[in-house]
Amino acid sequence: MSDDDAGDVRAPERRRVDAVVVGAGFGGMYMAHRLRGMGLDMVGIEAARDVGGVWYWNRYPGARCDLMVVDYSYAFSPEIEQAWTWSEQFAAQPEILAYAGFVADRLNLRPLFRFGTRVVGAVWDDDERLWTVTTDRGDEYRATYCVMATGPLSIPKDPRFPGQDRFAGDILFAAKWPHDPVDLAGKRVGVIGTGSSGIQIVSEVARTAGELYVFQRTPSFSLPMRNRPLDDDHVAEIKRHYPAIRRAAAASALGGVRAQSSRPFFSLPREQRERLMDDAWQMGGHAFLGTFSDLLTNPEANEQVADFVRRKIDQVVADPATAERLKPRGYPIFARRPCLDTGYYEAFNQPSVHLVDCLVEPIRGLDETGVMVGERAVPLDVLILATGYDGLTGALLAFDVRGRGGRSLADKWRGGAESYLGLMMEGFPNFFMVCGANGPAALANIITTNEQNVDWICALIDHMRANRLASAEAGAGAEAAWMRTVRDLAEQSLLSRAQTWYVGANVEGKARGLTMYTGGFARYREHCDAVAASGYDGVAFEARA
Repeated sequence: MSDDDAGDVRAPERRRVDAVVVGAGFGGMYMAHRLRGMGLDMVGIEAARDVGGVWYWNRYPGARCDLMVVDYSYAFSPEIEQAWTWSEQFAAQPEILAYAGFVADRLNLRPLFRFGTRVVGAVWDDDERLWTVTTDRGDEYRATYCVMATGPLSIPKDPRFPGQDRFAGDILFAAKWPHDPVDLAGKRVGVIGTGSSGIQIVSEVARTAGELYVFQRTPSFSLPMRNRPLDDDHVAEIKRHYPAIRRAAAASALGGVRAQSSRPFFSLPREQRERLMDDAWQMGGHAFLGTFSDLLTNPEANEQVADFVRRKIDQVVADPATAERLKPRGYPIFARRPCLDTGYYEAFNQPSVHLVDCLVEPIRGLDETGVMVGERAVPLDVLILATGYDGLTGALLAFDVRGRGGRSLADKWRGGAESYLGLMMEGFPNFFMVCGANGPAALANIITTNEQNVDWICALIDHMRANRLASAEAGAGAEAAWMRTVRDLAEQSLLSRAQTWYVGANVEGKARGLTMYTGGFARYREHCDAVAASGYDGVAFEARA
């Protein structure tokens, strides 16, 4: 399969439809399934050549989900739950993509989508109460409803370094990895970026590269994943108990079944805390986050856990100077998305793996031979850019969206993303977001959030059809009140105290602020359910003519 995003040759379409769904990841696939089941004529638009969302593109070495498969899978279909069998506790990219394809085949979803196609505009017609959605293939769809299921991480950053075009080697992007095999064995490889993707890449590439240079500006806290295969007995247990597992996930703050605690850190004496942290380290995964209740609200507790992880780095990394440079400082642990690894810190014990501290030796640019840092040049054959995404808002601002009176979404969000429940916005009728800004987004299990969002939107559309309502949008007062809730909760959390994509700090010129609901998935769902039960209080409707 080609690694470009061009679709097959086809004639442009001009159609009147009930709904347009943008994105064929897990949110878009479920939305397409639901809308078709409601009898709506819908069309899906997807830039990639197939379903899978971010997992279609993220094919880099070591790519793996950091959520357990019992959480990172659909709950809406018992048939699919029983028919699909996962092989590991944390699935790798090929298995996740195969799962997406399996679901698409089972539900016959691919005919609903136009692949290899990008949306370039979505404009609301005040008179006809329709969206006109246009694409780079010349398509024009006039739709009653426009649903953005683009996910929180779908627009990669495209960093440009001075002299980048002069580099004679290969430049690879983690977020758009080639579909053909890439042989890095014996080569001089550089990796820029030490977030989740960069850490996974380093752990894998270190095994075969001739020399590996890790260019680090801000070190991340990384915890051992401790992945393990799922044996037949455990798979049978999971399948037998899926209903209870799903109920527990839906009722949790995380939208998943990771352990949670009501125990504050300082409620236990030091030796018991140390024992519990050691147990969490040995358990692996995100066990730390379920060990104490106040790690994202109590700075002193947070710092003690951070110092525990720093001590573990000392134990793993043989060279004290390298270990010190790998230790994150200056921001709370878990305020950046916690990374899970398989041998990341151990990789720096290999003589072929080199850490370049870009706070000491800043990247000056590239020349023909490699990367220039400080007063020296690092010769490379391959440079991998794992520099992240324009999170939460990037996908919606990547094309021209215009609501009532021609107002652009870029104008509405100039000072930061605003929405109601993360699902809809004032001034943009019948424009819905799945896993949008100001919902739980990346702070909860994304597939649980996707399913809840889709079901809520579909229930609202059903309500509109039953009551002959032409349009629905957030009321200005309801949107403002929800944003106060989001901001008040954010002020109570340590999440906003790190310069991360969570707060827009990784994109130059982007408005800063934590545009995610931090009250937990269960409370968020209660908010949404209460709005629906009230007859959609806070939603402004217009009747059909």
